[in-house]
Amino acid sequence: MLSIVAPVYNEEASLPELIRRCLAVGHQQGERFELVLVDDGSADQSAKLITEAAGSHPDVVIGVLLGRNCGQHAALMAGLAESRGDVVVTIDADLQNPPEEIPKLLALSRQGYDVVGSVRLNRQDSLFRRLMSRMINAAVRRSTGVMMHDYGCMLRAYDRDVVNALLQCRERSTFIPVLANGFASRTAEVEVAHARRDSGDSKYSLWKLINLQFDLLTTMTTAPLRLLSVVGALLAIAGLGGGLLLMVMRLSYGADWAANGVLTVLAIVLVFMGLQFIALGLLGEYIGRIFNDVRERPRYVKSRVVGRRDPVGTAAQQATAALARVPAAPGLHDTATPRKAG
Repeated sequence: MLSIVAPVYNEEASLPELIRRCLAVGHQQGERFELVLVDDGSADQSAKLITEAAGSHPDVVIGVLLGRNCGQHAALMAGLAESRGDVVVTIDADLQNPPEEIPKLLALSRQGYDVVGSVRLNRQDSLFRRLMSRMINAAVRRSTGVMMHDYGCMLRAYDRDVVNALLQCRERSTFIPVLANGFASRTAEVEVAHARRDSGDSKYSLWKLINLQFDLLTTMTTAPLRLLSVVGALLAIAGLGGGLLLMVMRLSYGADWAANGVLTVLAIVLVFMGLQFIALGLLGEYIGRIFNDVRERPRYVKSRVVGRRDPVGTAAQQATAALARVPAAPGLHDTATPRKAG
């Protein structure tokens, strides 16, 4: 079974076309499929359109209506939790990633790849967006070691085992494409077309892109903390060497050298103050993540689900319930990542 999951936020202009094209692609596959649309607290008519589509296509179009705007990745997690497919394809609702490219991902997924990413050809975004995307992708590749080239493209296919592993992760700040690669044994990429946005505006402003950079920096790795230790050691060595040099110069040329050393001391103090503020800012980011995880507040508030006719829970919910009923051996912790059978 195939599940297509799309988070929706104020996309009433493109939503009818998205539904029509996704249904056409699903029927072409010749297998059972569902289209899970997650309304992320839209202020326009998106929720109404989703409800109407779910009523017209029961058990095919599934609507998940969140009580408030929770963010793209939280909405995507809500859609993954509601999905039942053996393969789950995620896609944006703005139609910049054409649904007609989905069969390319499914072809690789059927070959046994756990995660199939996509690389956008001839991107129709602004130069600023492309530069920011290039920086993010380079940082992710360096941090994870997984050589995927376009983590910003939401058109991706995930195996059910990977989806179930994602749903067991409880952290609040989640970048799904990066997190999924940690549970995948085989990954692949495929080139896809990229269309210009015909209606609406991008939901990622400059401030949201900056926040995304901080999320990636603090959720992927603890390397900044290690870097601070290295920089601190180098500064300590440089400070000791500079102090010895100043002492030698003072003894050689007298107290009048370099304005009696006042400017030199002031410059050193300012440099150390700046470094301290940077260090405190990074530590604050990590402490903030710990604070949010300790509270264990839900990622999203689901108002209701429309389009389901049978009361049976989703595949993810059934899997989670089954795991909960299995008693764990005392003192043992399972750290193995999910793998395909065989």
